[in-house]
Amino acid sequence: MRKEFYTGHLFDVYRYFGAHKEGENFIFRVFAPSAKGVCVFGEFSNWTEIPMYQEGQSGVYVSEPIPAKTGQLYKYCIYTANGGRVEHCDPYGFQMELRPGDCSILTDLYSYKFKDEKWMKNRTVGFDSPVNIYEIHAGSWRKKGEGQTDWYTYIELAKLLIPYVKKNHYTHIEMMPLSEHPFDGSWGYQNTGFFAPTARYGTPDELKKFVDECHQAGIGVIMDFVPVHFAVDYYGLKEFDGTCLYEHLDPRQGYHPHWGTLIYNYGRPQVKNFLIANALFWTEKFHADGIRFDAVASMLYLDYGKNDGEWVANIYGGNENLDAVELLKHLNSIFKKKHPDALLIAEESTAWPRVTGSVDTEDGLGFDYKWNMGWMNDFIGYMSNDPYFRGAHHNELTFSMVYAYSERFMLSLSHDEVVHQKGSLLEKMPGAEDKKFANLRAAYGFFMTHPGKKLLFMGQEYGQVHEWAENKALDWEDLEKPAHRQMQNYTKALIQLYKTHPALWKLDYDSDGFEWINCVEWEKSMVTFLRKSQKQEDTLVVICNFSDVAYEEELVGVPYAGKYKEILNSDAKEYGGTGVVNPRVKIAKKEETDDRPYTIKVKVAPLSVAIYSFTKTAAKTSTNRTAKTAKKTAGKAERKMLSATEKKEGLRKVIQQKLETAEKKGAEEKEKRTAKEAEAAKKPKEKKTVTAKKETKTE
Repeated sequence: MRKEFYTGHLFDVYRYFGAHKEGENFIFRVFAPSAKGVCVFGEFSNWTEIPMYQEGQSGVYVSEPIPAKTGQLYKYCIYTANGGRVEHCDPYGFQMELRPGDCSILTDLYSYKFKDEKWMKNRTVGFDSPVNIYEIHAGSWRKKGEGQTDWYTYIELAKLLIPYVKKNHYTHIEMMPLSEHPFDGSWGYQNTGFFAPTARYGTPDELKKFVDECHQAGIGVIMDFVPVHFAVDYYGLKEFDGTCLYEHLDPRQGYHPHWGTLIYNYGRPQVKNFLIANALFWTEKFHADGIRFDAVASMLYLDYGKNDGEWVANIYGGNENLDAVELLKHLNSIFKKKHPDALLIAEESTAWPRVTGSVDTEDGLGFDYKWNMGWMNDFIGYMSNDPYFRGAHHNELTFSMVYAYSERFMLSLSHDEVVHQKGSLLEKMPGAEDKKFANLRAAYGFFMTHPGKKLLFMGQEYGQVHEWAENKALDWEDLEKPAHRQMQNYTKALIQLYKTHPALWKLDYDSDGFEWINCVEWEKSMVTFLRKSQKQEDTLVVICNFSDVAYEEELVGVPYAGKYKEILNSDAKEYGGTGVVNPRVKIAKKEETDDRPYTIKVKVAPLSVAIYSFTKTAAKTSTNRTAKTAKKTAGKAERKMLSATEKKEGLRKVIQQKLETAEKKGAEEKEKRTAKEAEAAKKPKEKKTVTAKKETKTE
């Protein structure tokens, strides 16, 4: 056995353990270090036990090559140190029979050939792309009949589900757990066949074909993964070799009273190998585009779901499960190195720091996304209030933006919110039927425009009345009623708008992508905000009115001059609303509102969300108007200049004329004096003198 197995670093351990085909034979390997002996038996041996030998003192038991065929059943028989005998299915078995059967099934894991090369080459984790997930339970989305086991196979499901998902514009499907489980009511979250797709819906190859066809249709597939606990059924992992090989011996550490399950001992190498390989297995062998980790909080906290005296503190006296923390960091770092283009999603319901932080640089857990359970609880609580009282709960509407950028959040309205007498999302809404639908449309509008990737559980897209039950199909007959069809059309249009507007996803995890316009009008139960990308022209204005009051002339501050067009209104008649919409484009006026330099005046419907796109004033029109204005202004200026010049020229001429007149008059007077002086010179001297004196005196 490779030494990496004993340090928890054999990440492809499933390639070694289990039943593997070699020619016409199968070789079996199982880890049972405390067993006195191990046998394998099945249909190939007519259920006669075939002894396996231990490789040295490794604890690994191996069979000789055994002639066997794919499709045959088998089990292991473990002889324990205390003289007992127990039978187990294969922990690394790739196929199992349907309950109540408990045998593993021989299968060829490598026979199917995928045709999704283009998809696999181009897929990403989608931080700056639209991610909108449709969560489904394969056994109850649709059924062939009324019986509990009238399930569609993986192949049949693909023919129905893929067109529906594409038509409604989802980017991904998230499958509730598909690994084998004995109890239908666990929904797959209490496993016994960890590497085996459940036989409820078909074979491993049929599941591969389902994923393959999703990819060829442009749809990603996310698998639920349960590293939290395992079922207590005797044929599973419980006391596998007569000892607690995978779980803790102390029930305060190894038993979960909340679910009645057994908790992994995360510090053991065989457990690390098992869980890390299991996560990689679904991505490598089934081309899963992401893994969603269930109930991460119950891994992180030793006292999760337990009372005092039911748990044991860590070596520092705290309630943190240090082994689980190390496992998650280890698993996620290995996974991302091998598959950086596949998603890792944590359902983590507490304020544990840096869940999506880098393992290497931020001492984080290394997930790509974290479900925003805080937002979900606050928002559903807020929407459950009568609109008259929502103002007193305004903080529940806005608080999520205080911490929105502390993690890479995914907003989830999942199966957990519509089961166990919680009611459907529609039934959580207050008021008569028409008000319930109006509230739900407004809720989805806020959900889809709030920062973060999105997940919605099946049936909620059309407002199913009853809560979900795993033993029957969704109430598709609801769609016979106009209100549900209108709800479905609204959700479809909203998701399409989400996918086609980069402002709603491009900067989900950058504070530049969101900006409150007004979030303080609690008395009106109204908020307005911007969603943005790097391009100004992508900007969207979102107006949310969660009151039952209409506003005919609401002034909304906007950042730019230009045109604002209502591109979606949840109150439109086509979606079942009252028709209070804004069909005409709004031109922003140069007036300050909400501390913004421009203002638009709009009608706001009660219980509604309206989304406006922004358009700059067309460049051509702007240039023409500017040219005309400039020409007109230039003409006026020219006329003013001409008028001023004319006035100056006229004044110059007047002055010139006056100067010429004065000069002429002066010359005439000079000539007269000269003539007088000449005449006086001809007279006698005395008279001349007297005359001169007189003239002088006269002057």
